[in-house]
Amino acid sequence: MAPLLLFGAAVGGAAMFLFDPSHGRRRRARIRDQVTHARTDMRDFVDAGTRDLKHRRTVLLSRTRALLRRRKAGDSVLAERVRSKMGRYVAHPGAIEVFAVDGDVMLRGSILAHEHGDLLDAVQGVSGVKHVHDELSVYETADGISELQGELQRRGEHAEPWQGKWAPGPRLLASAGAMTLALYALHRYGLMRLLTLTAGAAFLMRTATNKPFRTLAGKAGARGIDIQKTIHIDAPIEEVYRFLANYENFPMFMRHVRSVQLLPEGRSHWIVAGPLNAPVEWDAFTLRYEPDRYIEWSTVAGSPVEHAGTICLGSMGDGTTHVHVRMSYNAPAGALSHVIAKLFGADPKSEMDEDLLRLKRALETGREAVVG
Repeated sequence: MAPLLLFGAAVGGAAMFLFDPSHGRRRRARIRDQVTHARTDMRDFVDAGTRDLKHRRTVLLSRTRALLRRRKAGDSVLAERVRSKMGRYVAHPGAIEVFAVDGDVMLRGSILAHEHGDLLDAVQGVSGVKHVHDELSVYETADGISELQGELQRRGEHAEPWQGKWAPGPRLLASAGAMTLALYALHRYGLMRLLTLTAGAAFLMRTATNKPFRTLAGKAGARGIDIQKTIHIDAPIEEVYRFLANYENFPMFMRHVRSVQLLPEGRSHWIVAGPLNAPVEWDAFTLRYEPDRYIEWSTVAGSPVEHAGTICLGSMGDGTTHVHVRMSYNAPAGALSHVIAKLFGADPKSEMDEDLLRLKRALETGREAVVG
């Protein structure tokens, strides 16, 4: 009886959500758009996965033939092999020149000290390389070295299953495997059915989102979901800063923020609308602020949602203000709850676009934004 009551309550809640007189039509339209978009994404996903698998098969056959023939790689081929390998071990591969002559490889350019040893070992292990001539300029930091600027991230050489992002081919194979597990579970009973079905669902979610299991479980830190947006507001920077530095103004332009209450010692209490419009609460504190320039906040330890935000302001010199907003969070159920929220129309990126347009309208017209 209890399962039937729960099922009935779920159906009733969904019906109220979808057929609400005020917002039901828009919610249903959004879901139709999401379904159409999902069909297109699925078709693109299958096409990309199929192409990737064909390419991998071609590469594998080519390498196998090369091994069987024991052919010596030409200089240009060897240099390309080294460049391909190099991209996995250094953050700025463009800062390094590669020359190959009869199996001897010369490396010339700039590199950070902590990458140097790993790169030399990796290049020495490339098929066809006899000797590595190291003419690299090694630096402890990138300060003052233009070719080493920028926060690029080296990938490291990990097997596909342990990489954060899976390529289209492995994702397609993993999806097929997940669905096979789910079908197998239908023919099992008891604990075996539960375990097999859970494993299949987990892998299906992993391939659908292309996010690591830690992120799906909400264990990937405060940047599990990261959104950045920039907007120009025709208002003085002092006025924009004064408005944004008061978090209690956020509900005036952010539709999912229900209320923010300022507390002593730089703390604040947030209440936001989560998946299915359920309220989610947390406490945050201001980490750093620079008048008319910068604001940064983050949730306190142990909050149900790990959330962080920064706002960077800059004057355009003509009374216009450049505003860059970055918000990141890990929802209580990780990326899984993000997928559920998107299904019902709460896409954080689209929400941020609408929120910033309301902020722009409010500050430029002097009228309070209407949050629908």
